[in-house]
Amino acid sequence: MEVTFQMSDVKSIAVIGAGTMGSGIALTAASSGFNTRLIDINQEQVQRARGYHAKTLDRNVEKERMTREEADATLARIEYQDSIASASGSDWGIEAATENIEVKKQLFAAMADALDPGAVLATNTSSISITDIAASVPSASDRVIGMHFFNPVPVMKLVEVINGLQTSPETTERTIALAESMGKSPIPANDRAGFVSNRVLMPMINEAFYAWMEGVAEPEAIDGIMKLGCNFPMGPLRLADFIGLDVCYHIMMVLHGELGDQKYFPCPKLHQLVTAGRLGNKTGAGVYDYDK
Repeated sequence: MEVTFQMSDVKSIAVIGAGTMGSGIALTAASSGFNTRLIDINQEQVQRARGYHAKTLDRNVEKERMTREEADATLARIEYQDSIASASGSDWGIEAATENIEVKKQLFAAMADALDPGAVLATNTSSISITDIAASVPSASDRVIGMHFFNPVPVMKLVEVINGLQTSPETTERTIALAESMGKSPIPANDRAGFVSNRVLMPMINEAFYAWMEGVAEPEAIDGIMKLGCNFPMGPLRLADFIGLDVCYHIMMVLHGELGDQKYFPCPKLHQLVTAGRLGNKTGAGVYDYDK
Protein backbone atom coordinates (compact mmCIF):
# COMPACT_ATOMS: atom_id res chain seq x y z
CA MET A 1 0.00 0.00 0.00
CA GLU A 2 1.35 3.39 -0.99
CA VAL A 3 1.25 6.01 1.76
CA THR A 4 1.51 9.66 0.80
CA PHE A 5 2.77 11.53 3.84
CA GLN A 6 2.25 15.24 4.34
CA MET A 7 3.31 17.31 7.34
CA SER A 8 -0.32 18.39 7.72
CA ASP A 9 -1.19 14.74 8.47
CA VAL A 10 0.55 15.09 11.84
CA LYS A 11 -1.09 17.69 14.05
CA SER A 12 1.08 17.17 17.09
CA ILE A 13 3.94 14.93 18.23
CA ALA A 14 4.13 13.95 21.90
CA VAL A 15 7.61 13.05 23.16
CA ILE A 16 7.53 11.14 26.45
CA GLY A 17 10.72 11.63 28.44
CA ALA A 18 12.72 14.87 28.62
CA GLY A 19 16.19 13.39 29.04
CA THR A 20 19.03 13.70 26.56
CA MET A 21 17.29 11.76 23.80
CA GLY A 22 13.76 13.05 24.40
CA SER A 23 14.81 16.69 24.49
CA GLY A 24 16.81 16.19 21.27
CA ILE A 25 13.89 14.49 19.53
CA ALA A 26 11.52 17.27 20.60
CA LEU A 27 13.88 19.97 19.30
CA THR A 28 14.32 18.15 16.00
CA ALA A 29 10.57 17.73 15.55
CA ALA A 30 9.86 21.37 16.34
CA SER A 31 12.69 22.53 14.06
CA SER A 32 11.04 20.51 11.28
CA GLY A 33 7.77 22.38 11.69
CA PHE A 34 5.82 20.02 13.97
CA ASN A 35 3.91 21.14 17.05
CA THR A 36 5.58 19.19 19.83
CA ARG A 37 4.73 18.33 23.42
CA LEU A 38 7.65 17.31 25.61
CA ILE A 39 6.34 15.42 28.63
CA ASP A 40 8.13 14.33 31.81
CA ILE A 41 6.93 14.03 35.41
CA ASN A 42 10.40 15.18 36.55
CA GLN A 43 10.21 18.98 36.44
CA GLU A 44 13.96 19.35 36.91
CA GLN A 45 14.42 17.29 33.76
CA VAL A 46 11.91 19.46 31.91
CA GLN A 47 13.71 22.65 32.95
CA ARG A 48 17.03 21.23 31.76
CA ALA A 49 15.44 20.41 28.42
CA ARG A 50 14.01 23.93 28.16
CA GLY A 51 17.46 25.40 28.81
CA TYR A 52 19.07 23.05 26.29
CA HIS A 53 16.56 24.08 23.64
CA ALA A 54 17.09 27.79 24.20
CA LYS A 55 20.88 27.45 24.25
CA THR A 56 21.00 25.29 21.12
CA LEU A 57 18.72 27.62 19.15
CA ASP A 58 20.75 30.66 20.24
CA ARG A 59 23.92 28.94 19.05
CA ASN A 60 22.27 28.09 15.72
CA VAL A 61 21.40 31.76 15.25
CA GLU A 62 24.94 32.85 16.15
CA LYS A 63 26.38 30.42 13.61
CA GLU A 64 23.81 31.58 11.02
CA ARG A 65 22.24 28.13 10.70
CA MET A 66 18.83 29.79 11.16
CA THR A 67 17.40 33.24 11.64
CA ARG A 68 16.23 34.62 14.98
CA GLU A 69 12.65 34.44 13.69
CA GLU A 70 13.07 30.74 12.82
CA ALA A 71 14.56 30.01 16.24
CA ASP A 72 11.74 31.81 18.03
CA ALA A 73 9.15 29.97 15.91
CA THR A 74 10.78 26.63 16.73
CA LEU A 75 10.70 27.33 20.46
CA ALA A 76 7.07 28.46 20.21
CA ARG A 77 6.14 25.06 18.75
CA ILE A 78 7.31 23.22 21.91
CA GLU A 79 5.00 22.75 24.89
CA TYR A 80 6.47 21.51 28.18
CA GLN A 81 4.11 19.27 30.16
CA ASP A 82 4.26 17.00 33.21
CA SER A 83 1.49 14.48 32.46
CA ILE A 84 0.86 11.99 29.67
CA ALA A 85 -2.77 13.10 29.79
CA SER A 86 -1.56 16.34 28.19
CA ALA A 87 -0.72 14.31 25.06
CA SER A 88 -4.44 14.24 24.27
CA GLY A 89 -4.94 15.42 20.71
CA SER A 90 -1.51 14.28 19.56
CA ASP A 91 -1.51 11.80 16.72
CA TRP A 92 2.09 10.64 17.09
CA GLY A 93 3.87 9.51 20.24
CA ILE A 94 7.59 8.89 20.72
CA GLU A 95 8.61 7.30 24.03
CA ALA A 96 12.16 8.15 25.10
CA ALA A 97 12.28 6.94 28.70
CA THR A 98 14.84 4.75 30.47
CA GLU A 99 15.84 1.35 29.01
CA ASN A 100 13.54 -0.64 31.28
CA ILE A 101 10.90 -2.89 29.75
CA GLU A 102 8.42 -2.53 32.63
CA VAL A 103 8.64 1.26 32.57
CA LYS A 104 8.11 1.28 28.81
CA LYS A 105 5.10 -1.03 29.02
CA GLN A 106 3.45 1.24 31.59
CA LEU A 107 4.12 4.28 29.44
CA PHE A 108 2.76 2.64 26.29
CA ALA A 109 -0.46 1.69 28.03
CA ALA A 110 -0.83 5.31 29.14
CA MET A 111 0.08 6.62 25.67
CA ALA A 112 -2.52 4.40 24.01
CA ASP A 113 -5.17 5.86 26.33
CA ALA A 114 -4.08 9.49 25.96
CA LEU A 115 -3.21 9.88 22.29
CA ASP A 116 -5.68 10.08 19.44
CA PRO A 117 -7.15 6.77 18.24
CA GLY A 118 -4.99 5.61 15.37
CA ALA A 119 -1.90 7.45 16.63
CA VAL A 120 1.47 5.85 15.91
CA LEU A 121 3.15 4.70 19.14
CA ALA A 122 6.90 4.79 18.61
CA THR A 123 9.70 3.93 21.00
CA ASN A 124 13.25 5.25 20.95
CA THR A 125 14.52 2.09 22.65
CA SER A 126 18.04 1.15 21.63
CA SER A 127 17.82 -2.54 22.47
CA ILE A 128 14.45 -3.77 23.81
CA SER A 129 12.09 -5.92 21.73
CA ILE A 130 9.38 -3.93 19.94
CA THR A 131 7.13 -6.99 20.01
CA ASP A 132 7.51 -7.20 23.79
CA ILE A 133 6.61 -3.52 24.21
CA ALA A 134 3.62 -3.91 21.87
CA ALA A 135 2.26 -6.71 24.07
CA SER A 136 1.32 -4.03 26.62
CA VAL A 137 -1.18 -2.52 24.15
CA PRO A 138 -2.75 -5.51 22.35
CA SER A 139 -5.50 -3.39 20.78
CA ALA A 140 -2.90 -1.07 19.24
CA SER A 141 -0.01 -3.46 18.55
CA ASP A 142 -0.17 -2.76 14.80
CA ARG A 143 0.67 0.90 15.56
CA VAL A 144 3.75 0.17 17.72
CA ILE A 145 7.16 0.64 16.08
CA GLY A 146 10.79 1.31 16.94
CA MET A 147 12.08 4.75 15.98
CA HIS A 148 15.65 4.71 17.28
CA PHE A 149 17.32 8.12 17.04
CA PHE A 150 21.02 8.70 17.75
CA ASN A 151 22.72 11.19 20.03
CA PRO A 152 23.01 14.12 19.50
CA VAL A 153 19.63 13.90 17.78
CA PRO A 154 19.69 17.27 15.98
CA VAL A 155 23.02 16.31 14.35
CA MET A 156 22.91 12.56 13.73
CA LYS A 157 21.07 11.56 10.54
CA LEU A 158 20.31 7.91 11.25
CA VAL A 159 17.00 6.59 12.55
CA GLU A 160 16.73 2.81 12.92
CA VAL A 161 13.17 1.77 12.10
CA ILE A 162 12.20 -1.54 13.71
CA ASN A 163 8.97 -3.44 13.15
CA GLY A 164 7.41 -5.55 15.84
CA LEU A 165 5.74 -8.82 14.88
CA GLN A 166 2.37 -7.09 14.43
CA THR A 167 3.48 -3.67 13.16
CA SER A 168 1.40 -2.81 10.09
CA PRO A 169 2.99 -1.85 6.74
CA GLU A 170 1.17 1.48 6.94
CA THR A 171 2.75 2.26 10.31
CA THR A 172 6.20 1.45 8.90
CA GLU A 173 5.74 3.59 5.81
CA ARG A 174 4.38 6.50 7.81
CA THR A 175 7.31 6.27 10.23
CA ILE A 176 9.86 6.26 7.42
CA ALA A 177 8.12 9.25 5.84
CA LEU A 178 8.03 11.17 9.14
CA ALA A 179 11.73 10.50 9.79
CA GLU A 180 12.56 11.81 6.31
CA SER A 181 10.45 14.91 6.88
CA MET A 182 12.58 15.53 9.99
CA GLY A 183 15.72 15.47 7.87
CA LYS A 184 16.74 11.95 8.93
CA SER A 185 17.85 8.86 7.01
CA PRO A 186 15.63 5.96 8.17
CA ILE A 187 17.08 2.47 7.76
CA PRO A 188 15.12 -0.68 8.67
CA ALA A 189 16.36 -3.32 11.12
CA ASN A 190 14.72 -6.48 12.42
CA ASP A 191 13.36 -6.88 15.93
CA ARG A 192 16.32 -8.57 17.57
CA ALA A 193 18.09 -7.51 20.76
CA GLY A 194 20.21 -4.42 20.12
CA PHE A 195 18.97 -4.23 16.51
CA VAL A 196 22.03 -3.47 14.31
CA SER A 197 23.75 -0.47 15.87
CA ASN A 198 24.03 -1.67 19.46
CA ARG A 199 24.39 -5.34 18.53
CA VAL A 200 27.71 -4.29 16.94
CA LEU A 201 28.70 -1.22 18.97
CA MET A 202 28.13 -2.32 22.57
CA PRO A 203 30.32 -5.45 22.49
CA MET A 204 33.13 -3.25 21.13
CA ILE A 205 32.68 -0.77 23.98
CA ASN A 206 32.51 -3.65 26.46
CA GLU A 207 35.76 -5.08 25.08
CA ALA A 208 37.42 -1.68 25.50
CA PHE A 209 36.52 -1.86 29.21
CA TYR A 210 38.08 -5.33 29.39
CA ALA A 211 41.24 -4.00 27.72
CA TRP A 212 41.42 -1.28 30.36
CA MET A 213 40.61 -3.62 33.27
CA GLU A 214 43.18 -6.19 32.17
CA GLY A 215 45.93 -3.58 31.84
CA VAL A 216 46.32 -3.72 28.07
CA ALA A 217 46.38 0.10 28.01
CA GLU A 218 45.02 3.15 29.79
CA PRO A 219 41.78 4.77 28.57
CA GLU A 220 43.54 7.62 26.73
CA ALA A 221 45.67 5.11 24.84
CA ILE A 222 42.75 2.80 24.02
CA ASP A 223 40.72 5.71 22.68
CA GLY A 224 43.68 7.22 20.83
CA ILE A 225 44.53 3.94 19.09
CA MET A 226 40.93 3.38 17.99
CA LYS A 227 40.60 6.97 16.75
CA LEU A 228 43.83 6.98 14.77
CA GLY A 229 43.85 3.32 13.76
CA CYS A 230 40.17 2.91 12.88
CA ASN A 231 39.35 6.51 11.96
CA PHE A 232 36.71 6.75 14.70
CA PRO A 233 35.70 10.33 15.56
CA MET A 234 35.55 9.32 19.25
CA GLY A 235 37.22 6.44 21.09
CA PRO A 236 34.99 3.69 22.57
CA LEU A 237 35.53 4.65 26.22
CA ARG A 238 34.92 8.34 25.53
CA LEU A 239 31.83 7.35 23.55
CA ALA A 240 30.60 5.24 26.49
CA ASP A 241 30.82 8.32 28.73
CA PHE A 242 28.92 10.31 26.12
CA ILE A 243 26.17 7.68 25.85
CA GLY A 244 26.04 7.10 29.61
CA LEU A 245 27.71 4.14 31.32
CA ASP A 246 24.40 3.10 32.86
CA VAL A 247 22.81 3.01 29.40
CA CYS A 248 25.71 0.89 28.08
CA TYR A 249 25.36 -1.47 31.04
CA HIS A 250 21.60 -1.89 30.58
CA ILE A 251 21.96 -2.53 26.85
CA MET A 252 24.59 -5.20 27.50
CA MET A 253 22.25 -6.83 30.00
CA VAL A 254 19.46 -6.88 27.40
CA LEU A 255 21.81 -8.41 24.83
CA HIS A 256 23.01 -11.01 27.32
CA GLY A 257 19.50 -11.86 28.46
CA GLU A 258 18.03 -12.11 24.96
CA LEU A 259 20.94 -13.74 23.12
CA GLY A 260 22.25 -15.88 25.99
CA ASP A 261 25.92 -15.59 25.09
CA GLN A 262 28.49 -14.81 27.80
CA LYS A 263 30.32 -12.47 25.43
CA TYR A 264 27.50 -9.95 25.94
CA PHE A 265 27.81 -9.86 29.74
CA PRO A 266 28.93 -6.41 31.00
CA CYS A 267 32.59 -6.06 31.94
CA PRO A 268 33.08 -5.89 35.75
CA LYS A 269 34.90 -2.56 35.29
CA LEU A 270 31.83 -1.08 33.60
CA HIS A 271 29.61 -2.44 36.37
CA GLN A 272 31.92 -1.01 39.02
CA LEU A 273 31.76 2.52 37.58
CA VAL A 274 27.97 2.38 37.29
CA THR A 275 27.68 1.18 40.89
CA ALA A 276 29.87 4.10 41.99
CA GLY A 277 27.58 6.55 40.20
CA ARG A 278 30.22 7.50 37.64
CA LEU A 279 27.90 7.50 34.64
CA GLY A 280 29.85 9.72 32.26
CA ASN A 281 29.09 13.20 30.95
CA LYS A 282 25.76 13.51 32.74
CA THR A 283 27.32 13.08 36.20
CA GLY A 284 30.60 14.86 35.48
CA ALA A 285 32.66 11.68 35.81
CA GLY A 286 32.81 8.26 34.20
CA VAL A 287 35.86 6.75 32.57
CA TYR A 288 37.14 10.32 32.53
CA ASP A 289 36.75 13.11 35.05
CA TYR A 290 34.98 16.03 33.38
CA ASP A 291 35.07 18.35 36.38
CA LYS A 292 38.75 18.80 35.59
